[in-house]
Amino acid sequence: MKHTFPRDRRSIRAAPQAGAPGFLWCLVGIMTAIELVLSLSAFGIFGGQSLRWSIFELGAFWQPIFAGTVPPVYPGQIAVMFISHAFLHGGLVHLAMNSVVLLSLGKFISAHVGEARTLLVLLLSAVAGAACFGLLSSSPAPMIGASGAVFGLIGLWQAMDYRIRRRAGLPLQPIVMAILGLIAANIALFVILAGGLAWQAHLGGWIVGWLSGQTFARR
Repeated sequence: MKHTFPRDRRSIRAAPQAGAPGFLWCLVGIMTAIELVLSLSAFGIFGGQSLRWSIFELGAFWQPIFAGTVPPVYPGQIAVMFISHAFLHGGLVHLAMNSVVLLSLGKFISAHVGEARTLLVLLLSAVAGAACFGLLSSSPAPMIGASGAVFGLIGLWQAMDYRIRRRAGLPLQPIVMAILGLIAANIALFVILAGGLAWQAHLGGWIVGWLSGQTFARR
């Protein structure tokens, strides 16, 4: 009787992943838990109605603190806020939009470059998004959300597509059009939201994602 277990085991190991990796679900879970607490507090169910702004004061990215015109609330805030802002959102809709892209695109990216490099790109994109916002914006309002990290994944995805097309001798026009589409979408949302869009964070995250896709996170 022929023993086929080793071949079956390799097939199982090579099978495509059914869902997003666990580390992405953990990130989304943390963001969701935070937002649920803040949303419940707004209705007076949990904590006070000012809890959201109290948390924003501690964890959001503040350009005035970055610029040194306003002192930090606690020691180390100027460093912590480069990461903590990505776990805070302005509501369930804001959270859902970032989470959907994070899970779907993150699954695709991690399948090609690995979980460790995907997580590193997310981290670097969040930091770069905050830095770009701090350098290009003068807004006193708090900057929150994982969109800088999400745009890092988008930049990496487009860099991967660019490299594939270039190696295969395929036209690069779809990449150019996709990038122009991102720019147009950001402009439109900036106008619709009356300046409430942190496009600077999107730009910083995307640049890091693109550069990552050309260097350490190449497919």
